[in-house]
This record gives sequence, structure tokens and C-alpha cells, in this order.
Amino acid sequence: MAYRLVADTAMVLHMAFLVYVVLGGFIAWRWPRTFWIHLGVALYAFGIVLIGWECPLTHVERWGRDRAGQEGLPPTGFIDHYLTGVVYPEEHLGTVRLAAALLILLTWTVLAVRGAHRLHRT
Repeated sequence: MAYRLVADTAMVLHMAFLVYVVLGGFIAWRWPRTFWIHLGVALYAFGIVLIGWECPLTHVERWGRDRAGQEGLPPTGFIDHYLTGVVYPEEHLGTVRLAAALLILLTWTVLAVRGAHRLHRT
């Protein structure tokens, strides 16, 4: 039971991480100081996608599921197991990644414009 709790907690944290990667720029609109946290998280996520790093949460969930006697994550990881082919078709993975990156860049651009506008007012 404890191993399953570890795996399930890792899964929830992983989903929260992904949501924050994609939507954290909107949080920075409200609280601009959080931009730096979002920048670090987004760069780490880009590293996972571009370089192929394995997210530590994937490792923790796989470990917990194995110990709990459950089917573990596939070698391709969390996104391929829970999202690709479930939330969006497998052939659109590149499109989804591009859309997420563009949304992140859009939120950062709006944040920069707002910051520049604030500087001009003072």
C-alpha cells in the first residue's frame, strides 16, 4: 500500500509539474516574481524534451509501481503513458509540444510587455 501511495503521489506531482510548465506564465502575470521559478521549471522541461533527460518523478513512480506489483511506466515515460494516445493522438505529439512552447513564450512576452509598460509609467 505504501509503495502505491508513493507512485500515485509521484503521478499527481508529475501532472502538477506539467500543468505548471504550460500555465505557469499566467501565474507570473499575477505575481511577476514567480517568473524566475517558471523560467527554471520550463528550461528543465525543455531539457527533458530536447536532451532526453529522465524526470526524477518518472523514476519515483516507476519504482513505486514496481514495488507495489503494478504495471510500471513504459521506458518512454509519463507523458507517453498518460497523455500521448489518451488525451491527444500519438501523431500530434510534436504539435502539442510546439503549442505548449508557444503558449509559454506568449505568456512571457506579455509579461515582458507589461513590465516595460510599468517602467515607462514610472
